[in-house]
Amino acid sequence: MFSLDNTVLVIVDVQGKLATLMHKKQDLYKNLMAITAGAKELDVPVLWMEQIPHKLGPTITELSELLTEQNPISKSSFSCYGEPEFLKALEQTRRKQVLVVGIEAHICVYQTAMDLHQAGYDVEVVADAVSSRTKQNKNLALEKLGKAGIGITSTEMALFELMKTADAPQFRTVAKLIK
Repeated sequence: MFSLDNTVLVIVDVQGKLATLMHKKQDLYKNLMAITAGAKELDVPVLWMEQIPHKLGPTITELSELLTEQNPISKSSFSCYGEPEFLKALEQTRRKQVLVVGIEAHICVYQTAMDLHQAGYDVEVVADAVSSRTKQNKNLALEKLGKAGIGITSTEMALFELMKTADAPQFRTVAKLIK
């Protein structure tokens, strides 16, 4: 199980026009905002990535407004793991459990999760906080990731797993994010 002192959230490429083309985008946005706000409430570090932002545009406003105290890390490789600045930021967290969210599930999310897993990280992809332009591509990605030994979780499951108990001081705030 994931723990508060060993987990980092990685947000992958929720940008520009591409983000508006995602399958069930409103559900995606809702869950991305909930997991991001929940991670912040629980003091889980967030690594925020953008794929060639000068071409794809910035992160959607709904999400970037939750991350005003930090800047995104720009990348051109599909996998976040291919970006040296990401590797440096990840190492600085000293955490080995990684929750991955973002787009597209079958490209950048998939390659990031696979690379992190192969590098020895404990990785879970948050199924309701990832998407692709088509449902089929999202489902294929989640199926392949699961077969490779990468965990598949949900926003609610991940946040409650991190809190462990209703006695957690953040319980009420986090529970409201899910509703």
